[in-house]
Order: sequence, then structure tokens, then C-alpha cells
Amino acid sequence: MKAVGFIVEYNPFHNGHAWHLAQAKELSGCEFSVGVMSGNFMQRGEPALFDKWKRAEMAVQGGVDLVIELPFVFAVRSAQYFAAGGIRLLSRLGIISHVCFGAETNQAKILDTIAKAEDQPEVTALFKQNLKKGVTYAAALSQAIENVYGISGKILSSPNTILAVEYLRAIAKYAPELIPLPIKRQENQYHDKEIKGCLASASAIRQAIYDTNALTPAALQAIPATTTEVINQIIQTKRGPSRKDSLSAAILARLRTAELARLKELPEIGEGLEYKINECSLEAENLTEFLTMLKSKRYPQTRLQRIITHAIIGTTRDQISHFDQTGPLYTRILAFNGQGRQLLKQISQQSDLPLITKTTHFLNSRERSNLGNNPLKNMLAIDTLASDIYTLTLPTSHWNKGGLDFRQTPIYVPW
Repeated sequence: MKAVGFIVEYNPFHNGHAWHLAQAKELSGCEFSVGVMSGNFMQRGEPALFDKWKRAEMAVQGGVDLVIELPFVFAVRSAQYFAAGGIRLLSRLGIISHVCFGAETNQAKILDTIAKAEDQPEVTALFKQNLKKGVTYAAALSQAIENVYGISGKILSSPNTILAVEYLRAIAKYAPELIPLPIKRQENQYHDKEIKGCLASASAIRQAIYDTNALTPAALQAIPATTTEVINQIIQTKRGPSRKDSLSAAILARLRTAELARLKELPEIGEGLEYKINECSLEAENLTEFLTMLKSKRYPQTRLQRIITHAIIGTTRDQISHFDQTGPLYTRILAFNGQGRQLLKQISQQSDLPLITKTTHFLNSRERSNLGNNPLKNMLAIDTLASDIYTLTLPTSHWNKGGLDFRQTPIYVPW
């Protein structure tokens, strides 16, 4: 029993994801599928449109057999660490044969060349020179590769291609037994803001829902009927969508009261950014203004969003560095179907990672402030804290309560 794996956000699950799933099964020959999915905060540092259990339910309704959570300490990270966390988790399940991912090109030779190029001395030297000029990580790398190998820098301009390259690097380093399957994106681009047909970007679908607090006719044509059903139920019960600006005051309060030494410990901070964060947090009237004041070539908005998300959750650079060494320490189940149940049985026999169906079997809310040196509990505690902050973004007080991770069990979707 082998499965094809994905590292995903499903924010939300749409027709492009369903197409990708079908292509992956056909190309891999695998009957089973597993998605490793970000939790309640996205790789870009933003709260998810809908919570992790509901997004996992949409995915299983759409045909994914098993959805497990990518821990926060890998999910809210730059592409290199996001990819490494996902690949390491898929590999340790013991049942994955292929890993499928989207990119702007499916030419494996080009992607493989780019993946290997990052370790070449001439590319590294040019990359460091470009970084010193103040350009972004992606731009510095793409310019260096273009200069050395003649591969168009435009190929690396897409977030999906950047991730594809990092998946290949992570597979080579941590899981050479996994077979990579790049699939070319269809019709829409990652950041497209308009819905032009049945295949649309998740960004466009999210924006349509944010703007109207409902599923517009355009959005309806871009998502499966099963996703429509779940989203309508979420909106009717006011469990979502999240409000993007709802954490503005809380984040500014955390940044204004934080000591400079504490800010300096945040992941992805360098070059004295803590001083500018402190200064801008005092001057900004809201989070949008704060990000605008702080943004630069070296610190684009996505990187800043990750930094402030880590600030409000309380994660530090030292914690993150430790978890980068250990990799994911558990398999946390969010949703599954009948075939997923079969996969779980096999994972329990072949994986050395514990399966988490009930958080309280491994951690309770009273332990979180005094965990000591227990890496698994510390990693899991951060996931639960992220959920407690996330629920504050939901549109009604009924869903603003904390402790959801300790009450919610995995969602089973019958065949």
C-alpha cells in the first residue's frame, strides 16, 4: 500500500487542487493520497481563510484520503524550511512513494539544475553579493542562477516554482527514496486576483469571499460542490471566514511592549530590524500601516508577516533552530476517509512517529506554561497556541474561545 503525498495549504480546496490530485494519482499510479497541510496560519504569515479542520474536511470531501498537519514551526517559514518540514514528515510516514507539487514548469531537468545550482560556489558567491545589494532572497538567487547557467530568472519568480526547487533539495537531503512529480500549473497564476473560469487561484477565491462574506457566482464555478457545501455551512454558523485585520491591535500591543532583546530573538530577524520594529510599532495606527512602514527590498511583506506571527505566538529563533534539527515529531491527524483509515493502520505499523488523534493524550492546556525539555510537547504546544490566537480572527464570539485543539477530534468523512 503506497500513497502519493502533497505539501499543501488548501486555503481553500478548489478545482485546481482537484485537478492536481487526479493528475498525481494517474502519473504515480498510486491509489491512495496524503496531504501534509499547514495549520491555522499560512506560509505567508497570514491566518487561514478557514480553520485547519474545515479545510482538511474540504480536502477529504474532494478526494484526498488523509490530511495531517504540518506543525506551525515549519508551516510559517520561508520556502526552504516549509519544504523541508513537509518532506521530512511525508518520508517518516513510511507509506509515501511519490511527492507531487505544482510549478510554472514541469521540466524536471530545469528544476533539478536549479535545485543543485544553489550549492555551487559561483552561484553562492553571486547570491551573497546580490543579497548585500538589498534584494529579496528569491531575486538574489534567480539572478545568480541566470548569470551562471543562463536559465531565465523568470522561472524562479513564481512562489510555486521556488517551492518546487526547495522540495527537490529537501528530497535529495532527507528523503532520496521519494519520487518527485512536478506538474505544470494550469491557466491561472499564483497571485491572480480575478476569477476567469473554473480554474482560479486560491488568492482570487479568497478575495471574493473576503469582499462579500459569501460565495459569489464566480467563486462557485472555481470550487467543487463539496467545498461549496462546507463553506456555506461555515458561513451560516459564523465559524469563518477569518478577519485579516482582527489581530492588528493585539500584534501592535505585543510589539510595543516587547523588549528589544526579545524582538531580536524572533525568527528571520537580522540587520538590527528589531529597532525599526519597535519604532514603527509606536508610530503605526494599524497593522497595514505598520507593514507599509517596515517593508523593504530585504524585508518584503511576506517575511514581515511571518515575523509578527511568530511574535504573537511567542516562538523564538532558538526554538525554531532546534526543531529544524529534529524535524517533525508527530503525525497529527486532521481528517480522513475510509481509505485514509487503512493508511493510518499502516502508518501505525511502519512509522516511528506517534499518531495524534486526541491532543490531551500528549498535552493538556495546564502543561503548556511549564513543559521543560520535551521537544514533542513543545512543538505541539506551539500548534495549540497558534490555534488559540487564530480563533480570535473568527467573526463571532462563540468561535473566539481558546482550547479548540483540546476539544476538536479528527473529522471522518464516510465513503
